Amino acid sequence: MAKPRRGDTLELAIEDLAFGGEGVGRADGYVVFVRGGLPGDRLRVRVVEARGRFGRAVIDEVLVASPDRVDPPCPYFGRCGGCRLQHLAYSAQLAFKEKQVRDCLERLGGLGSFELRPILPAPEPYGYRNKMEFTIANEPPSIGLHAAERYDVVLDIERCLLQSEPMNALLDEFRRQVRERALAVYDPVTERGLLRFVMMREGRHTGEAMVNIVGAAPDVERVAPVADALRARVPATASVVLNVNAKKASVAVGSEEHLLLGRDHIREALGPVTFQVSANSFFQTNTAQAERLFALVEDACELEGSETLLDLYSGTGAISLLLARRVRAVYGIEVAAAAVADAIRNARANGIDNCTFLAGEVRHVLPDLVRQGVRASIVVADPPRAGFHPKALAALAAMAPARVVYVSCNPSTLARDVGDLARHGYRLEWVQPVDMFPQTPHIEAVARLRRQA
Repeated sequence: MAKPRRGDTLELAIEDLAFGGEGVGRADGYVVFVRGGLPGDRLRVRVVEARGRFGRAVIDEVLVASPDRVDPPCPYFGRCGGCRLQHLAYSAQLAFKEKQVRDCLERLGGLGSFELRPILPAPEPYGYRNKMEFTIANEPPSIGLHAAERYDVVLDIERCLLQSEPMNALLDEFRRQVRERALAVYDPVTERGLLRFVMMREGRHTGEAMVNIVGAAPDVERVAPVADALRARVPATASVVLNVNAKKASVAVGSEEHLLLGRDHIREALGPVTFQVSANSFFQTNTAQAERLFALVEDACELEGSETLLDLYSGTGAISLLLARRVRAVYGIEVAAAAVADAIRNARANGIDNCTFLAGEVRHVLPDLVRQGVRASIVVADPPRAGFHPKALAALAAMAPARVVYVSCNPSTLARDVGDLARHGYRLEWVQPVDMFPQTPHIEAVARLRRQA
């Protein structure tokens, strides 16, 4: 059979899932990725892209359904670019994620034997997110999420199943206020209008809610009445702010902030530590699983109390602050100055005085610490999806801590970096996948490495 061409119709058996959650089938050895396809499906598909080594297709008909295929509960599923795995039974989602971590680490090779622990499932497969960001678009005002594969199309989402009912109530009330008050929506073509994004946050342990309205101008007078309506609808609303992004870049982060109601932050607790979470702060979006993840990190560190601990890519300091009471000193390194400011503020609010937070790139700050004589016996690292910069990894290896606890959101870069550390004398002892984001292909994992004598 010749290589399929765009527009061709094929019958495919789906054999596996790719990293992004697409089904993988083969037509006489030619790989075809199918959005929405699941292992065990037999499908009639239409080819929409045909490259040299692989193609992409869309489903025309499910001929035989996978035994793991379920009815997605969300009416926007398939059209929305958010959750890609709602049609896959949760037990099968977990097996898929665990397999992807295993495949990445085993393909790397050279790691020796290690323990892959069973994935930790989320106690709440839906309603788990404590933060959601929605785009506001014109004609008529739509407030929702981008359509699948289409950044220029915004679906008007009345209710998102990944957030709680109080947050959905805030979303509903905000939409009603925008329409009743005829508030102008920003047009990226003409660069006119006001409203661009709205973001909801909540403290799962405190119940406090925040609404962050992102606009193109500091039009406090027009937006302020909306804040009162939001609190009337959800009395737990402790903060409503207006962030101003007057730049062309379509990002939900402002260069200035105006307080419309309450405080400029909400409070949340993880274990014994209370955090002040502001509009632009990073905070783990699944509170329940974050607590389990951080407990796992703490156990992996095997703390005795006299250690100096290094927290690389420390963000707003969650790991540093949770471990501070169990060590002599903590140094946290984070590139985002705003996150470092949050970490310092949260340390002060919790009476924690043995944490030092440093702003800058790990590859620059870590060698400076070594030159200053700082030595850490334990290093915790939670890098972005791209993993370690090579110079940062080299600096870590040069410091030679006894143990490294690596928190990863990307199994591919985890495998790469763990392989590099193995070549620098570290042994991978175990890896624990954690499902932080049910209904999506995203995978979190914790790996513990020990320096060999």
